[in-house]
Amino acid sequence: MFGSLPSVVRNHVAALRMLLVFTVLLGIAYPLAVTGVAQAAFSDQANGSRITQDGKTVGSSLIGQSFNLPKKNPDDAEEVAQPDPKWFQPRPGGYDPLVTGASNLGPNDEGLVKTIKERRAAVAEFDGVAPEDVPVDAVTASGSGLDPHISPEYAREQVERVAEARGLDAAAVRKLVEDHVEGRVLGFLGAERANVVELNHALTAMK
Repeated sequence: MFGSLPSVVRNHVAALRMLLVFTVLLGIAYPLAVTGVAQAAFSDQANGSRITQDGKTVGSSLIGQSFNLPKKNPDDAEEVAQPDPKWFQPRPGGYDPLVTGASNLGPNDEGLVKTIKERRAAVAEFDGVAPEDVPVDAVTASGSGLDPHISPEYAREQVERVAEARGLDAAAVRKLVEDHVEGRVLGFLGAERANVVELNHALTAMK
């Protein structure tokens, strides 16, 4: 059919056919196949590991959230939001998915040392414990600034405060924490942790 056409034209026609074939295969068929497998086998993960309440998406188990009291002046950018005693608190951080990353400050940076001391004092007063008992993750952000996990020690430290603020039995709240402690990956990688977003979501169901 194309035998009588100049070689340059035949090359262009062949290239166009290859473009169309690979566009269909890699631009349509492959994405649809991957999406289909993901939805069938890993639906929760493929859809963002969403946490729902009353049929509404309230968060993701992969991204941390701030649990603060409403600002007195919502339009005041200078006002610092205060933590809500009714919730388990996450690690420090703004939890803005559009702004991620650590401060890159070294452990000897005077500003960072001062900030950590201030955070330790604030957490100790907030949770009613001695400053030396405040876990490291209570005063330092994660590498991404979005990690929803806290250490079991930090979660346990907050039990009495949360129970008192909500009028709940401390033993029941403590059991909730232990039920949400996740073990090490494959039994030996990383450290035990608790997902504070999932923990607070479960807390709403307690009476």
